[in-house]
Amino acid sequence: MSIEYFLTVLIVCLAPGIGVVYTLSVALGQGLRAGIWASVGCTLATLVHLGVAMAGLAAVLHSSAVLFQAVKFAGVGYLMWMAWGTLKGQGGLELRAAEPENVVRIVRRGVTLNLLNPKIPMFFMAFLPQFMAPTDGIEVMAALGGGFAVMTFAVFVGYATLAASGRQAVLSRPAVMAWLRRAFAASFAALGLRLAMERA
Repeated sequence: MSIEYFLTVLIVCLAPGIGVVYTLSVALGQGLRAGIWASVGCTLATLVHLGVAMAGLAAVLHSSAVLFQAVKFAGVGYLMWMAWGTLKGQGGLELRAAEPENVVRIVRRGVTLNLLNPKIPMFFMAFLPQFMAPTDGIEVMAALGGGFAVMTFAVFVGYATLAASGRQAVLSRPAVMAWLRRAFAASFAALGLRLAMERA
């Protein structure tokens, strides 16, 4: 794997998306440990999408308009539900001084949020071959995908650490917490709207 590949992957992972918003909100609301588990959930979903791409199912998803739309709008609905829950300060996304929620729940939510984005496996199908030779096999794609997953986890943990480091300052200012809650809710809603406008 070349340095060009890792630099490209770093830029892709740093770009704000569903996983980044979720990790930041969990780390701010529940601390670094919870943020790391959120990163685990998002990374696991990345590995699942990689497996889908390697199995060629991304091509099936791309060719089936009905399947694509079904997955897409399930994702839109989930994001809107997350936006509403965040806005109301419900569950694990509430910004308050509290013990982290169940680890399984944090990981499961991270997996679900990212699995319901049908564009990710198609992204892998389009992105990875750019760094492969015509003679490369499935093992090279697996290695590239593994590097992508490692970079995803590292970047998300970095986001979680950054958010957790300022958590106490945020928690001590109710007005800031209220604005952050609105900002995260708006981010989830905006991501849902963007996903709704995606085409196969």
